[in-house]
Amino acid sequence: MKRLSLLICLMMLTLGTPQAAEDYPLGPDSQRQAGVPQGIVTHYIWTTSRVYPGTFRDYWVYVPAQYTPDKPACFMVFQDGESFMKEDGRARIPIVFDNLIAKHDMPVTIGVFINPGVLKALSPDQKDRSNRSFEYDALGDRYARFLLEEILPEVAKYYKLSTDPDDHAISGLSSGGICSFNVAWNRPNAFHRVLSFIGSFADLRGGDIYPALIRKTEPKPLRVFLQDGSKDLSIFAGDWWLANQAMASALAWAGYDAKFVTGANDHDMEQGGAILPDALRWLWRDYPQPIAKPRPVHDARFGPPILDPISDWKLVPEDLAFPGGSLTADSKGNVYFTGPRNIDMVGDDTTGMAFRKGTYAAGMALAPDGRLYACQIADKRIVAFSADLKEDTIAGGVHCSHLVVTQAGDIYYTDPVEHTLWSLNQKGERRELYRDVVVSGGLRLSPDQSLVYLSDGAGKWVWSFRIQPDGSLSRGEPFYRLETRDESSATGAFEMTVDTLGFLYVQTNLGIQVCDEEGRVVLIINPPSYGLMPNYFLAEGITFGGPDFQDLFVVVNGKLFKRHMLRKGFPPWVQQRPPVRKP
Repeated sequence: MKRLSLLICLMMLTLGTPQAAEDYPLGPDSQRQAGVPQGIVTHYIWTTSRVYPGTFRDYWVYVPAQYTPDKPACFMVFQDGESFMKEDGRARIPIVFDNLIAKHDMPVTIGVFINPGVLKALSPDQKDRSNRSFEYDALGDRYARFLLEEILPEVAKYYKLSTDPDDHAISGLSSGGICSFNVAWNRPNAFHRVLSFIGSFADLRGGDIYPALIRKTEPKPLRVFLQDGSKDLSIFAGDWWLANQAMASALAWAGYDAKFVTGANDHDMEQGGAILPDALRWLWRDYPQPIAKPRPVHDARFGPPILDPISDWKLVPEDLAFPGGSLTADSKGNVYFTGPRNIDMVGDDTTGMAFRKGTYAAGMALAPDGRLYACQIADKRIVAFSADLKEDTIAGGVHCSHLVVTQAGDIYYTDPVEHTLWSLNQKGERRELYRDVVVSGGLRLSPDQSLVYLSDGAGKWVWSFRIQPDGSLSRGEPFYRLETRDESSATGAFEMTVDTLGFLYVQTNLGIQVCDEEGRVVLIINPPSYGLMPNYFLAEGITFGGPDFQDLFVVVNGKLFKRHMLRKGFPPWVQQRPPVRKP
């Protein structure tokens, strides 16, 4: 008997635990019900895309019987739209919508069913090209722009659509599943509800990065439903079952309103079709209550919290000239920034004033001697302004775009013409330190003034250089690795600032990336006015300021914003003992 039991155990270890075949019948909500008003589905063709030029695609619009043009309707977009629209398929969205809307289990919702684009061949002996992976698996905001700039405005010509992102949902299966999440992730100003079936969160086009980005990025107001089966795909791009588990784990860790329903099926819509009515109930539950943004997760292993959960970006002030170029702050926390003709200053009361009229500066830095140092590109010089506005020329005949000033009075600056990093000591002696450096970014000193950081806006790195006793630099390394967008390897990294623990804050196209002292991105702060402008934004300056140096100031798309943080900034001009570095 013992030998028989041992044999059975060995067989289970070899073959795996036997599992009953799963059966997922469609319930009554997926069947036509007597007396339930039926919506209307209309077929359209889209051939004039600017985002995906040359493509042809079918799309359908479902309008519920309860829709009236005097009240804006919610809407839900479905990728691979034909499979979701068919009444003899597994999803049967028109039937399910009719039943759930009649029961008031979801609001009056217009359905938009979109097929992936096809690039038509130019001659009969050529083959049409499918655009599905290019559109669905990509991580940028291209497909979101296609929806928001082309298809949805076209639908809005005929039906009154709500503009509230809480009234907008998006769904898909497989690559359409990751596409749906990607749209809401990139444009949370437009979509708050995501429904993904057997989502392809694998490395077809880099989608496997999402679990890490969810953990690193400041939370967004999203509600996410995931479904997958344990026998899903395992191919060259990854394991779908493991990838969806990683997504569910990351969403839970980050505090999102998320649900993960699992089964034992393959890469199909069998389970998805069966649970779809309940998934929609969950997605629209408590409507019209808004979907809240989760509180930021604090990991104590990386020091005190960074984000203040009750603070958001504030525009300050409205009446100042176009700010840009560079930001820096003085000992009182007043913030200086460059305009088209002036160097301006804003104080704690958010009122602005012109600090120096009739001058334009690129990089600026407050020095330990209390003066404001500035690069004047047009005049080919470095100047310093005292509090009484006296101007001294520190160096003439130089090309300077960014600079820092050490406690010893030495200057490090970048030459945008020769692509060179220079030093300038107190005696006025210049030294070429590094040639062929990327100078599209900014310069910053570490809190203990042992390192100089140089950002590379054209790549994904911030370079770190050791300051030697004689003022020279050594050990130039691409030390800080930044996250980038899908469309380009360029981060757009520009100005930087540091806090008292030595964490580096880098303004990039993806947001403000916060790196620990070991060069790792631990947090991505969403940019100001998130959703009120295109997701790509022009980063132009960043500094800590305010009376307690806990306000983070940034310039984005020509506007100045501030946000209270729980960390304090460490200005490089502070004349005090450097902070103790963490082990």
